[in-house]
Amino acid sequence: IWHSADSYDSSKGRLFTWMINVARNLAIDKVRSKDFRNANKNQDIENNVDFIDQQRKVTFNADTMGLKDMVTALKPEFNSVLDMVYFKGYTHVEAAEELNLPLGTVKTRIRMAIMELRKYFN
Repeated sequence: IWHSADSYDSSKGRLFTWMINVARNLAIDKVRSKDFRNANKNQDIENNVDFIDQQRKVTFNADTMGLKDMVTALKPEFNSVLDMVYFKGYTHVEAAEELNLPLGTVKTRIRMAIMELRKYFN
């Protein structure tokens, strides 16, 4: 409003109406801008997932989905890797060290186990 004061014309309407229109148009421009849209798309997921879960009172429980039973039914080498990484929170590197396996082997076993689990959902 301060920077656009020269464009105000009292013959076209009241000052208050002009001020509201300037503010409204700036707000519309901001919401339609590419930067604004991208900022909303690129929010940090770690901050939002927990917030959504808290709002909807959602908790992840692998047992209620039967996922733990499906993992247990897999080959023992797949079961141990998935258990460590997905249920106990180990990183791939930590699981490799704990199981005394190469990192590539751990990643391959996780990938193969996930491919096996997908068969249950198709």
